[in-house]
Amino acid sequence: MPGVDRCYDRRMPAAPGSPITTDIPQRMDRLPWSRWHWLVVTALGITWVLDGLEVSIVAALGPVLTHTTTLHLTESEVGLAASAYLAGSVLGAVVFSYLTDRQGRKKWFMITLLLYLTATVLTAVSWNLWSFMLFRFLTGAGIGGEYAAINSAIDELIPARWRGQINLAINGSWWLGTAAGALLTIVLLNPHLIPEHLGWRLCFGLGAVLGMRHRAHPAAHPGEPPLAHDPSAGGGSGSSRLQDRRPDLCVRKDWPRCRRPKAR
Repeated sequence: MPGVDRCYDRRMPAAPGSPITTDIPQRMDRLPWSRWHWLVVTALGITWVLDGLEVSIVAALGPVLTHTTTLHLTESEVGLAASAYLAGSVLGAVVFSYLTDRQGRKKWFMITLLLYLTATVLTAVSWNLWSFMLFRFLTGAGIGGEYAAINSAIDELIPARWRGQINLAINGSWWLGTAAGALLTIVLLNPHLIPEHLGWRLCFGLGAVLGMRHRAHPAAHPGEPPLAHDPSAGGGSGSSRLQDRRPDLCVRKDWPRCRRPKAR
């Protein structure tokens, strides 16, 4: 698992193609709930909120994009743009799910989030149907990659005893985004408050701003799992290392104390 303890790899490098034995999934399941878990849940949940915000805004924008003061699309062209977003989501989920399995969740979680933000900003400056469709396709690809990374992260990082509730909470946050998007369009698409030619662009721009704020928030960088800490143990510092009582557990600076599990 990228970003997690790799003491076995450094202590005893595995030959190419040979199986690697690790107890990291079991150690992750034994962890008590901590601030690190809250940061993971927040990072994943906010991403779903952004997706719900995106879908809600675009649904409200459909009729507006047919006006002469905007892109002046036909109804069929609006549907075509929606199909481009859907196609991007499917392709992004397939491609990025493979890459996240091969190269790590955190890396591709951040890359797909950056792709979503960039494509959303570009959508706000679309000038015709084809540019709008291209940017919507790229936005969908970024969101599709998030789908794969988020649900995989839930399965791998959340202890089994809480996984069901957390899965429901994170995926349910999508509806918070749809509600927020509906409220935003009431203001941004009101021609009495904001000119029509500008309001629809602000809808996309605001979504990107919220995403950038999330990218800079500490919750987007939860760091490594606290595998080496046991909050329930006593000690002068208020925490002690699990390997003091469990020699099979280790942290990076304690490579000599690592004990490689026996292959069965």
